[in-house]
Amino acid sequence: MGEDLCFFNKDTLIIKPSKKSPKLLRTTVVLFAMVCGIYICSICLNQISSHSKSKFESFRVIERPSDHLSIQTPQISTSIRGNNSCYVNGFNTKEIHNVHYPKPQTFSRAECGNNPVRFFAIVSMQRSGSGWFETLLNSHINVSSNGEIFNVYERRKNISSIVKTLDKIYNLDWFSSASKNECSAAVGFKWMLNQGLMQHHKEIVDYFNNRSISIIFLFRRNLLRRMVSVLANSYDRDARVLNGTHKSHVHSTDEADMLSKYKPTINATTLITNLQQVEKTVAKALEYFNSTRHITLYYEDLIKNSSKTGDVLEFLELPHMDLTSRQVKIHKGELLTHIQNWDDVNKILKGTTYEHFLQADY
Repeated sequence: MGEDLCFFNKDTLIIKPSKKSPKLLRTTVVLFAMVCGIYICSICLNQISSHSKSKFESFRVIERPSDHLSIQTPQISTSIRGNNSCYVNGFNTKEIHNVHYPKPQTFSRAECGNNPVRFFAIVSMQRSGSGWFETLLNSHINVSSNGEIFNVYERRKNISSIVKTLDKIYNLDWFSSASKNECSAAVGFKWMLNQGLMQHHKEIVDYFNNRSISIIFLFRRNLLRRMVSVLANSYDRDARVLNGTHKSHVHSTDEADMLSKYKPTINATTLITNLQQVEKTVAKALEYFNSTRHITLYYEDLIKNSSKTGDVLEFLELPHMDLTSRQVKIHKGELLTHIQNWDDVNKILKGTTYEHFLQADY
């Protein structure tokens, strides 16, 4: 053991390692952490920027010029059929606009009380496809579109009765077969231009803007086809072809074939004047409600391209779903098979800006 021990005498050179400064080490670590943090933040900001750009450039809607809403709750509720529970689809808080948290007086929203609801109105004209379009919307599990509410005069006799009705609808206290109750994510109804909407347009624009209500304009490009539908529907109110019952919309091809057998006679003398009047009414409506948040759709475009319904869901900021309707089109095929005095109508429209109405467009 003794031979293995080493002794250092005074001539031995001992080299001690220098002590590193703790202060210098800490500074180095802090600088390294800062560089890493800045790098990570820059990557995140780039991802957020590219995501926002792709999301909003893919779809254009007309927003209110004075819309400065900021929403605190980033949730959209979706109910499960046969179950009262809700699940939440994640949406960034800054991407949700025009939402509300109504507190109905007639029922409790329960666990969905903190989930947002969007308000909308389908603005259209009779026999323009709005009934079919509304059934499409209502096939979405969280959309409640409550029908043509202002077809009852008492609800539209003055602006006070209109506002009272609107308050009830958007407070979720209006019940119809389309109501989804507590877990509704979008609530609205159909409103025809001749049901007090144009008469009280200034007050209604203020109401819509103050309550952030979005408008879905739905019109028909082929106004001659619309005229045929209007006249045939008016005839059936009295004739009641289907077993003594008047039906504006049908769900079977047999019923559609029965109703399409009637061929209306169109007043050729006033035809162009009537078409011009409808065009002016539509243009005036778009002008009156231009300051609202809105989207404009056409029936023919929806028929030809089913993906257009996806634009509507994006406009309402709802989860995408396949939308379906049981309604069956009544007047199919070429118009000459649906107009009694086709030769007169054809002669009047030939060479005019309305000549293209004579062709089958879908």
